[in-house]
Amino acid sequence: MTETATESAVTMDCFGLTDPGKVREGNEDHFLIAAVSKSVDVRYTSLSQEAIAHRFGAAGGYLFAVADGVAGRPEGDLASERTVAAVLGYVGQAAACFQGLTAAKEHDLLGKLEETIRGVHEGLLAEYGGSSSKVPATTLTLVLLVWPRAYLVHVGDSRAYVRRRGRLQRLTSDQTFGEYMVTVGAWTEAQAARSGSGAALSSAVGGSEILPVVGLVDLEPGDSLLLCTDGLTKHVSDDQIAAALASPIDAQTASRQLVAEALAGGGTDNVTVVVVKTALA
Repeated sequence: MTETATESAVTMDCFGLTDPGKVREGNEDHFLIAAVSKSVDVRYTSLSQEAIAHRFGAAGGYLFAVADGVAGRPEGDLASERTVAAVLGYVGQAAACFQGLTAAKEHDLLGKLEETIRGVHEGLLAEYGGSSSKVPATTLTLVLLVWPRAYLVHVGDSRAYVRRRGRLQRLTSDQTFGEYMVTVGAWTEAQAARSGSGAALSSAVGGSEILPVVGLVDLEPGDSLLLCTDGLTKHVSDDQIAAALASPIDAQTASRQLVAEALAGGGTDNVTVVVVKTALA
């Protein structure tokens, strides 16, 4: 999908792709790319028609999201679909307020996005009850882009990256036990990667704890974004990601290249990517 952000004469070339990988029988990942203009225009998604029905509103930006149902729990695909659909529903209802956002309104917007995600979390706990291990759970990484500002909400270990002026930067920190141990200085990154418990999530929608992280970044024409589940980053290095985003290939080709590299590297998990490339119109 190539769109023009008319306010700044910037084009956005966007594409998303999900693959079950080589090991898992099903795919519990979901993704979404939606252009929000006079109506929410869903261009690419893995969500069902039932999940996105009646969730449309009026004008404002672009929504990109990836979610990864947590393995070892039931119905991870349901948790990931429900979470992405809920965010789409909020964006559809609130789109009219995206124009002329003040600092106070930005704070409210991020708060409402977090509230929407917490609402799904609480709904899952209430619906399934009992042991936390029986509740469907998911990660979520989303960017709501109202050019040039990208509003980010993150739960779990799916990631967001930006490539700007030849440099790749990760915008999120994995909410895992291993990442925590590295942060407090107890482990090195190599120790975290080797540890069997290092990949355990410390935060998830539907998990025993949820700790959404919100933030924002101003983009520039020429920047590229990547949202991905850990099925990509288990097998594809930051250098490979940077090369795909730096290449003059379009977003669709870059997405397919990254997924192919994840499969070539082992494909041990579901893999999902959303690539956004911007340029002056």
